[in-house]
Amino acid sequence: MAVLLSYSHCMVAAALPVVLVTGFDAFGGDALNPSWLAAQALHGRRIAGHKVVAAQLPTVFGDSLAVLRGLLRTHRPALVLCLGLAGGRAALSLERVAINLNDARIADNTQAQPVDTSVVAGGPAAYFTQLPVKAMLRALQRAGIAAEVSQTAGTFVCNHVFYGLMHELATRRGFRAVRGGFVHVPWLPDQGAPAMALDDMVRGVAVALRCALTTQHDIAQGAGALH
Repeated sequence: MAVLLSYSHCMVAAALPVVLVTGFDAFGGDALNPSWLAAQALHGRRIAGHKVVAAQLPTVFGDSLAVLRGLLRTHRPALVLCLGLAGGRAALSLERVAINLNDARIADNTQAQPVDTSVVAGGPAAYFTQLPVKAMLRALQRAGIAAEVSQTAGTFVCNHVFYGLMHELATRRGFRAVRGGFVHVPWLPDQGAPAMALDDMVRGVAVALRCALTTQHDIAQGAGALH
């Protein structure tokens, strides 16, 4: 009986739709990247009837998107949330828009430093997230997690991946029903200030995922910026 129950449990787990959560490897001289630590901590969890699969992306222009495309083909996720590090921000930043621009202030992990190039040649100027960022913001605030809606994902590898993800979902056959977006996380306390504890990051990303999976249409709530 125990064997049958175990087998049945595995079959149910295998049948769950997948949420793909990615983080980056360390870059810029840091020994670790909290975006990957948060993603890794969620690997295998069940959230709103979905199984979380975590994967690490290289902090490298081009290669990061090649890895992401492979993950999309392998896992066929129902939803994709990419995480990245934004040192200097004090909250989980729910990114609203990705732009078709690489303009690297520092080099990536292969010492590439593209300036004023396109993420996708001939692609649209920008893509908006498909996730309900206002509803996610409200859910995070109610959970006591510092959060904000961000109007810029920068022009480094984070934006590169965000734009590349949205372009894949918009243009690749078989992925147009998949929703995707990007969230920046702050430093960990031993990396600098402002910071957020890893447990709070993990809890916050889980809250954001649950909201995204259970909310099809965003709410109207002010979360704009003056500058």
